[in-house]
Amino acid sequence: MLSLGRSLVIAAVAGLALDVAFPALGWWPLAFPAIALALISLRGRSFWGAVLAGFVYGVAFYFPHVSWAGQFLGDHRLAWLPWVALATAEALLLAVLAPLITLAYRWLPRWRDTRGTRLVLLPALVAGAWSTRELIMSNWPYGGFPWGRVAMSQADSPIAPTASWVGVTGLSFLMVALCAVVIEAVIVLSVAGRGRADSAMSHGQQVLTAFPAVALAALLFLLPGFATQNAGTIRVGAAQGDGPAAYVDQSKRLEVLDTQLAASKPLSETQVDVVLWPEGAVDLDPLASPDVRNMLDAAAARYGAPILLNAASDRGGATYNTSFLWTQDGPVATHAKHHPVPFGEYIPDRWFYEAIAPELVGMLERDYAHGADPPLLDVGDTSIGLAICFDVAFDDVILEAIQGDAEVFMFQTNNADFRGTDENLQQLEFARMRGIEAGRSVINLSTTGTSQAFAPDGSVLAALPADEPGLMITEVERRQGLTPGVVLSPWLGRLIPSGTLMALGALAVGKLARGWRRHHRG
Repeated sequence: MLSLGRSLVIAAVAGLALDVAFPALGWWPLAFPAIALALISLRGRSFWGAVLAGFVYGVAFYFPHVSWAGQFLGDHRLAWLPWVALATAEALLLAVLAPLITLAYRWLPRWRDTRGTRLVLLPALVAGAWSTRELIMSNWPYGGFPWGRVAMSQADSPIAPTASWVGVTGLSFLMVALCAVVIEAVIVLSVAGRGRADSAMSHGQQVLTAFPAVALAALLFLLPGFATQNAGTIRVGAAQGDGPAAYVDQSKRLEVLDTQLAASKPLSETQVDVVLWPEGAVDLDPLASPDVRNMLDAAAARYGAPILLNAASDRGGATYNTSFLWTQDGPVATHAKHHPVPFGEYIPDRWFYEAIAPELVGMLERDYAHGADPPLLDVGDTSIGLAICFDVAFDDVILEAIQGDAEVFMFQTNNADFRGTDENLQQLEFARMRGIEAGRSVINLSTTGTSQAFAPDGSVLAALPADEPGLMITEVERRQGLTPGVVLSPWLGRLIPSGTLMALGALAVGKLARGWRRHHRG
């Protein structure tokens, strides 16, 4: 057990290392020492010591990881506040849940301190506690913020294909389990090495001690991706207009739409099955503006293909972030964003936060409503799975699309609010991981970049640089069938937290029972 001071230093190093594992640097191997150091900082701590270590780790990770949030309000004098508030809130939530890991380390060996317990059961419980924390933070409060899950740092690593077998949730679990079992194996071997000669471990015992770590590492690094079935191709023209689409941008009427039309101009001279535009590509509600409607009808006729576009649209007295499939005869299908961003696209409990920061809350005059329609659109005989901007980070949106037989993913986003930051690259890697997890091709298209098309194995098919207008004309595979990761993901999302909490509850009851027996014996 380390001193509290050393644990806090290790926790800070762990948080910084995990951020480096994500883009823009994207040094994915650092995720493993980051996890291991975070676990070491919690091993043997008191309850409040675990909270403190968890908070230090959270601060060191989230402040650099979401520094892009400080750019959302442009050069406003309080632009730093959303960044500090988001990073602090996430660090506090992570800290409150950190004792789950500490209790696993404390209670399980007291129940049964055998080599098997330490090398198998303890890593599984620790990984379950870590994953439970990730799942809670991904769903609460206000729908959650699933932006720091360790599996999402691995889209460019050799272990990414494992997500097609166990999903993103399962991959996080296995990564933490590997780090935890390595820690225990090192401790067991080092303790044995310091023992008396007559109690030293034999070579066979040493091999058995190392076996769980080696087997888990082999599973993660050598397992090939699950192969879904090829169902043909779809030819997509994806236009990145690079217009003034940020929330604080000053733009002329329909200036963003004009940039999209300019970037899409070459599509009049070639044949595609669908034209893809990014989030916020149309400045005005096309259902409420006859001029915009006519422009879109004419554009679809010129391209000879429907346009998958996005705009803010009013319906039933509410405003939705809406994707439209638009033909020369108008819209034929829509999908509204399921998870509008709290404090970015709507203000939850507006009365409360307006009392705290009325100037900032007043800047966001329009609140987007939560959509509930399936994230699916059909173009000809192709079913397209959708996720609008941050929706790509939410498991439920991706699973609903795949369970609805989506054959390809088309993700629309607007990163103009975060030009020059890591945000667009982080989100791009999330999109890439979703394709690997589901065995689907992905086109992730941004208003300002970076936009890329990925094959089902995550390899890059085409790309557009950030902050430049451009056009990708790409033939991508359609795929059918469910990967084991898609099938297991909802089950793991329920079984891991319920199993972890039940196990900790049983250990707590056992601890109380042992104390009660000792008391009465005394």
